Amino acid sequence: MTDAPRLKAEPQWLSLVDAAGTWFETPHGQQLLGQERRLLQVELERCFGSYLVHYAPFAENALESSSIRHCVRLGAPLKGADIICDEQSWPLGEYAADVVVVQHGLDFSLSPHALLREAAFSVRPGGHLLVLGMNPWSAWGARRLVAAGGFRQARCIRPTRVADWLSLLGFGLEKRLFGCYCPPLSSARWQARLTPLENLGQRYQVPFGGFYLLLARKLTAGMRPLRQDRREPRGQLLPMPVAKVSRRSAE
Repeated sequence: MTDAPRLKAEPQWLSLVDAAGTWFETPHGQQLLGQERRLLQVELERCFGSYLVHYAPFAENALESSSIRHCVRLGAPLKGADIICDEQSWPLGEYAADVVVVQHGLDFSLSPHALLREAAFSVRPGGHLLVLGMNPWSAWGARRLVAAGGFRQARCIRPTRVADWLSLLGFGLEKRLFGCYCPPLSSARWQARLTPLENLGQRYQVPFGGFYLLLARKLTAGMRPLRQDRREPRGQLLPMPVAKVSRRSAE
């Protein structure tokens, strides 16, 4: 990282991104990213448009897709970033992107909801937002509790909670996918032995994979109903006059 961007961004966030980037360079981090790249490549081929924005807390080149013309990497001052900015201050206009990918950005964020709101603001109506995060209900989520370094600082937000946030932001969830069913093991021999487990999990999409991918489409432009300041005056109930009937008239 350079010194100039550090002066503009919050030091606590930059420290968190540094720790995350260091962990993603480890064999376990590369194992997770490798599985995510394969799944992302398949899903991005089904998205179309002119601009794709990729946000992630690790050093990597921008994503590529044959169905999208321009792919831009945005975020912290890391290797491969085209636009450097704070997580809550994206220099993009409203509806600027056709597709936005937030890859583990919520896991390593000071305010995940604010970051997701910033990403949602940039997606055009009808565009797609893809969110990848670590699944807390997996062997990877359990390993985080005893890990050290950047991996221990991951939030591991539940995918159901992120789906609720997307719904509040005007998105409709189209897909919920899981991947990386092999546990974080150091032995390459054991990873090879557990390859059938990976294939079985991918086939049946058991919700215990190391990461989740949520594919959501922006439904509307975010209209708000007008609020009425006053209520319409209600009519006052008045007693109706009733004629008295005497006994003589009744007889």
